[in-house]
Amino acid sequence: MIAAVLLMFALGHAPTGGVVRPEFGFRRSDLGPRTSDLEPHQIPNQRERRSAIQGQVTDQDGRPVPGANVVLRSGAREVARALTTADGVFRFLDLPGGEYSFTVTRDGYQPLTQGGLRLAASELASVDLKIARTGEAAPPSRPIEPGPPTPYGRLPERRGEPPSEATPLPPGEKVFVPVPERWNLPLPEWDRYHVEGDYPYVSGRWWDPYNQNRLKGDYPVLDKRTFFVFTGVSDSLLEGRNLPTPSGVSTKRQGSQRFFGRGGQYLPVTAFRTSFDLFRGDTAFRPVDWRVRVAPAFSVNFIDLAELQTNADVRRGSNRLNTHLGLQEAFVEKKLFDISSNYDFISVRAGIQEFSSDFRGFISVLESPGVRLFGTLKSSRIEYNLAYFDLLEKDTNSGFNELHRRNQQVYIANLYIQDFLTPGYTTEFSFHANRDQGELHYDTNGFLVRPAPIGLIGNNTVRAYYVGWAGSGHIGRWNVSHAFYQALGHEEANAIEAAPVDINAQMAALELSLDKDWIRFKGTTFFASGDDDPNDGHGRAFDAILDIPTFAGGTFSLWNRQGLRLAQTGTGLVSPLSLLPSLRTNKDEGQASFVNPGIFLVNGGADVELTPKLRGFVSTSYLRFMKTEVLETLLFQEKVRLNIGVEYGAGASYRPPLSDNIVIIGGVAGMRLGQGLKDIYERNHLFSVFVNMRLQF
Repeated sequence: MIAAVLLMFALGHAPTGGVVRPEFGFRRSDLGPRTSDLEPHQIPNQRERRSAIQGQVTDQDGRPVPGANVVLRSGAREVARALTTADGVFRFLDLPGGEYSFTVTRDGYQPLTQGGLRLAASELASVDLKIARTGEAAPPSRPIEPGPPTPYGRLPERRGEPPSEATPLPPGEKVFVPVPERWNLPLPEWDRYHVEGDYPYVSGRWWDPYNQNRLKGDYPVLDKRTFFVFTGVSDSLLEGRNLPTPSGVSTKRQGSQRFFGRGGQYLPVTAFRTSFDLFRGDTAFRPVDWRVRVAPAFSVNFIDLAELQTNADVRRGSNRLNTHLGLQEAFVEKKLFDISSNYDFISVRAGIQEFSSDFRGFISVLESPGVRLFGTLKSSRIEYNLAYFDLLEKDTNSGFNELHRRNQQVYIANLYIQDFLTPGYTTEFSFHANRDQGELHYDTNGFLVRPAPIGLIGNNTVRAYYVGWAGSGHIGRWNVSHAFYQALGHEEANAIEAAPVDINAQMAALELSLDKDWIRFKGTTFFASGDDDPNDGHGRAFDAILDIPTFAGGTFSLWNRQGLRLAQTGTGLVSPLSLLPSLRTNKDEGQASFVNPGIFLVNGGADVELTPKLRGFVSTSYLRFMKTEVLETLLFQEKVRLNIGVEYGAGASYRPPLSDNIVIIGGVAGMRLGQGLKDIYERNHLFSVFVNMRLQF
């Protein structure tokens, strides 16, 4: 240890001269007269012309001796005493000049008395004291020698010159211990105090996802670079809601002549998703060399309605129990090239795979067969995707895949640039192409979903193209998320227009948020253009490919979360998990429609970090249609006004283990209908309440 440097930093000033610790014995600063070119300086943080002593107590092998009692004497008078630190260091400050001696004692060591230290005014003395263990020979005493000058006197000078020849290093086998399996270092069970609690380490078990586990990729399963990760998720939902439900006029329930009947709905759903992921890789930074993943999923869902709308055959009653097994992922991935020393790469993935094409899920969120070429540039600052997907049919009640081709293809190209114009902000430029052939299809419950059972019932081929710009990140203190998409293309036989349609539609979204302590305040606006003339051969209303937006209240928004059906049309005003009033029969199985009323909304909300485990959410929105001529034509209604209404929602998310292994989310949402929805549904309020538990291994 270099005791002089330690004291200088303790006093608030670093020494200007070098500090050298002697090899043996006791040394101090020069006690003689000072040269004329080096006048004494005042030691910082001490009274004028006061001095200081610092030192270190070591044994004969040079190891520090902690807890040694060091007594400083002037003649027979004791001036001060101190205990050495864990590094064997001691200090005496604010001393007058004079003659001093030291006495050092420590259990297991021989006492040491060393004298002859003469201290001048404003001088810093640095000493090393060596003591011998009991039974060992005491170290020889060394004379005091002057060292190089410093502003606080002279520090001891190292004895002797360094060796002229370098000492050869020992061979590697003498220094390093070979470890055949660096991933699997055996450690004993921790039981130091024979009590339960937090331990420095815990031995892993196959059923424990928190600690080292071969099933979670902590150890290789083949050679030393091939790993396996199993993920299992149980997602259970219990929901009750009161929504407009078409009455379904039939002799099964006489007297149900009103378009909308009783709106009570009860919905328990449980989905089990698993993932088996085998991959070969090196580190956390280098992309994997290859990967094989299979992800089957199983759903059990039940619904009980107050009206006969759960099945096409009303004899089956007002409730439905459904199960489905789907394959959500099954792909292989291979890294093709490393293109820089900073882990930039090009890889390809083929098979059924998940892919969200933008930050917030506005355009396309897919789990479909496809081929995707992806990679990075500029030390991962630039990321890109080129993808082709051939979509599968979906199970109506679970949303999981069925192993039947839908005859719909999607092409996607996007480019992400991090730190675009300003640090912390990422921008995206994208192109999407949707080619949907529109073959005849009935859903799982027996309802016709393609083509839509309205207007002209015939096959409709949709060719839609989207050019977009989106961004996410922060600019200064403001968190920013935005998107803009322009849709162009053609529909061969739009059901509402009953004619070909040329597409020209827009969508825009903006969210600004500001963090204040433990609250994030958010303001959001969303716009999707609407069509004002359902007979002009132009589709000016925006629709997506398959959107699942996390925006404007998300899961705590009634408009976003719930689907609202239109009576006697077989279509929905808005589909579940969507912001767009697209008039589709079914978001997963129906076709995009670019003749719809469009929407404009303004949202305000806050995310509140109540505790590290508990987060609260509040949200409220004002919504209105952009155009309503399409609704008036579809419903044969003279007047539908623009005001959709005001919605409000609140909820909380609770994570008991401070991780995503257990997440409980609950919420309530309601809407006070504006005059536009009152014109359609003849009621004033809608509401829903839900609780969701997600368990993950």
